[in-house]
Amino acid sequence: MKKISLLALVVCIFAQLLFAQSSPTAQSLSLQLDPAKSGADITLVGNLHTVEGTFTSKHGALQYDPATGKASGEIVFDATSGKTGNDSRDKKMHKDVIQSDRYPEIAFRPDRAEGTLATFGDSTLQVHGQFAIHGAEHEVTFPVQMTVQGNTWTAKASFTIPYAKWGMKNPSVLFFRVGDDVKIQFHASGTIAR
Repeated sequence: MKKISLLALVVCIFAQLLFAQSSPTAQSLSLQLDPAKSGADITLVGNLHTVEGTFTSKHGALQYDPATGKASGEIVFDATSGKTGNDSRDKKMHKDVIQSDRYPEIAFRPDRAEGTLATFGDSTLQVHGQFAIHGAEHEVTFPVQMTVQGNTWTAKASFTIPYAKWGMKNPSVLFFRVGDDVKIQFHASGTIAR
């Protein structure tokens, strides 16, 4: 009788310790984006020179459950903010390529992430979701490097999108030719609510 009670007590204490250790990571995290500290850089390789530009972010809020990897929410960029440092090239980009007058927003909507998010310090997650641009959504997966410090977070991601394959016009003219893919370097910062 005493052996059974002692065993039951040990099992009960062990279960409580496991629950106590797992409950903080089981909480869903709410990540608010700071648009002033977030944006995207683009790189388009050409035969004569490489075009580089920037897009600003409008807003963003994400929910992430570390226990299941499920994610939701969105990060939205202002398509009309795109600049490459050349007014005529920017006009062509907005009018003929991304058609920002018709499609003024570019968004990423995650649905899951694989990997372990450190409660403090650096982590790399494989994030899956939908990338919405030029009136259509495209399934993507790319690595995101995250850093958590207290109630703040920062994130960086680098990936390539096949913009021509996704229905946008390649802006090549005469002797100046550019590739059909554009490299995106995303950076973001914000706060965490647990």
